[in-house]
Amino acid sequence: APRDATERNCTISPPYLPPSIKNTTRQLNDLRQKMRENNISAYIVPSTDAHLGEYTADREKRRNWLTGFTGSSGVAVVTHTRGAVFTDSRYWIQAEREMDCNWELEKTLSSYAVVTWIQQELKPGEGIGFDPFLFSIGEWQSYSSLIQSSGMTFQSIPTNLVDLVWGNQRPSLPNETIYALKDEFVGSTWQEKVSNIRAKMNSHAQKPSAVLLSALEETAWLFNLRGQDIPYNPFFYSYTLLTLDSVRIFVNVNRITNEVQTYLNTNCAPSSCVQLTEYDQLRDTLLEYVKGNVKIWIGQSYTSYGVYETIPKDKLLAEEYSPVLIAKAVKSEKEQKLLKDCHVRDAVAVIQYLVWLEKNLARGLVDELSGGDYVDSLRQKQQYSKGPSFATISASGLNAALAHYRATNETKRELGVNEMYLVDSGGQYFDGTTDITRTVHWGTPTAFEKEAYTRVLMGNIELTRLIFPQRTSGRMIESFARKALWEAGLNYGHGTGHGIGNFFSVHEWPVGFQSNNIAMTKGMFTSIEPGYYHDGHFGIRIEDIVLIVEAKTAYMFGGEPYLAFETVTLVPYDRNLIDTSIMQDVQIEYVDQYYKKIKDLVGPELQKQNLHEEYKWLEKNTRPLSHGALISASLLLLSLPVMATGFINYIFV
Repeated sequence: APRDATERNCTISPPYLPPSIKNTTRQLNDLRQKMRENNISAYIVPSTDAHLGEYTADREKRRNWLTGFTGSSGVAVVTHTRGAVFTDSRYWIQAEREMDCNWELEKTLSSYAVVTWIQQELKPGEGIGFDPFLFSIGEWQSYSSLIQSSGMTFQSIPTNLVDLVWGNQRPSLPNETIYALKDEFVGSTWQEKVSNIRAKMNSHAQKPSAVLLSALEETAWLFNLRGQDIPYNPFFYSYTLLTLDSVRIFVNVNRITNEVQTYLNTNCAPSSCVQLTEYDQLRDTLLEYVKGNVKIWIGQSYTSYGVYETIPKDKLLAEEYSPVLIAKAVKSEKEQKLLKDCHVRDAVAVIQYLVWLEKNLARGLVDELSGGDYVDSLRQKQQYSKGPSFATISASGLNAALAHYRATNETKRELGVNEMYLVDSGGQYFDGTTDITRTVHWGTPTAFEKEAYTRVLMGNIELTRLIFPQRTSGRMIESFARKALWEAGLNYGHGTGHGIGNFFSVHEWPVGFQSNNIAMTKGMFTSIEPGYYHDGHFGIRIEDIVLIVEAKTAYMFGGEPYLAFETVTLVPYDRNLIDTSIMQDVQIEYVDQYYKKIKDLVGPELQKQNLHEEYKWLEKNTRPLSHGALISASLLLLSLPVMATGFINYIFV
């Protein structure tokens, strides 16, 4: 009998496979034939596309199609006799539910683990194949070093073997319209942005003659263009080669309308008007360009090895991030206002959802899937909405203990009043991108649940209240979000925050609190999202988006302003889970001021949209916490015996 009817069991004969699992034998046999034709003994299949972004279009999900495993992170390896999928702990259960017995699950994810596994199968001198466009420069360097030291060879095969096997079953190229944003939604014209990047080229010590843009968001940002090629992200498949005297976009040219062509060739000097070249001509164009006396500036974090290997190293200027990514990270005053405005409307949708949950929960009408779908539908009704910014995480009870849980028909739970519910959701709007997490409990939470929630909230507050010097690394200050948890022996295992865009990616690199993020600068937006996850019971996360602003300080060491965070997310926290007795007065005061801000900004928008019930909910849920804290203190004093006068005096000292 199967251990779990939703999971495979390959240890019995015959193996048990859930009905939903697909047989991958045919594609594996076909791939092995292509491997023999290319004289390789192993083939590595990552989960990325040629632009190395977080999300990929369906036609780029090669590993998914080959293995049946649909998790966002993981690598497949095929030899002539075995197949394996390597992934991290977030996806172990999912992999067991989705893969047939052709695939071994390796519960680790690193180039070292992959190469070590391959070594068990191959002999020295045998070849390992890979698509160079699906490996970052850093990944290629790591794999190449390990493979060569093992005596095997690492063979770049630009024609993807999985694509050859997939054939006409592979989803077609995206053909949705690529469009220019209206002036009201952009911070600068594309001509101004091009001039700015050229100025950075001219001021660079190495005097690059060109900048090559590989990340999809780079071309979209530079030219104020958007598309729909990637789920949840308004990008389109493209590269840009910007030189000092020409501008060239590599794209499927038949998708560019006459209107966009006119837009890209109006109000520009000859050196700035845009040439359109077919997407698949990038490699040939680069090979021709590097014959001259040139130097190409790339950001290696988003440049594939397939692009990198075409550029001679003496003609390459490689930095971690391109000048476009660095420029895009700092929002103009107009962009800041746009992003703030969209958070007001986004708060309306989230508040509508919380009110709806309170009304429908007791009737047993809401599960994780239907709840997630409903909050998405509420956002869709808001002005300028362009859909969700990621797949909503709607998690109740023990499911919320999985930080990146995704509800399915097999795993969904009904929402109930006696357990915590975590909803992490966001929207895309013409004027911005949002991401917010709120955790709620409608019944009587346990003392530990309240303490854990309050400590997560205290961490959010402490980092948000921080004042810090210019050019501070996020990594240096992120522990402020963990301090209250650490004091109780608690912690969380994910990052503390990430950048966010203006109608771009919900996880916008390179802003955030990780070691490879760039230093904090005025005008950047980032999330602050501490959490706590009690395995098998509940999960908590409180996520707000903040803007980095100049702080008001009495002094100015070094002659430059210090920095601070300004919260732009505008939804109250769950009063039912807050234990003010363990909070500091300054933290309670912070929440009170935040609630006043929410009421002042979101209240008028609720009234404007005639959402009277939601407005009453807002009034109730933005009452000052300090009022409740004073009542609690008064009740405590009344309960003390008269002989405790000395202790009473101590409380008020």
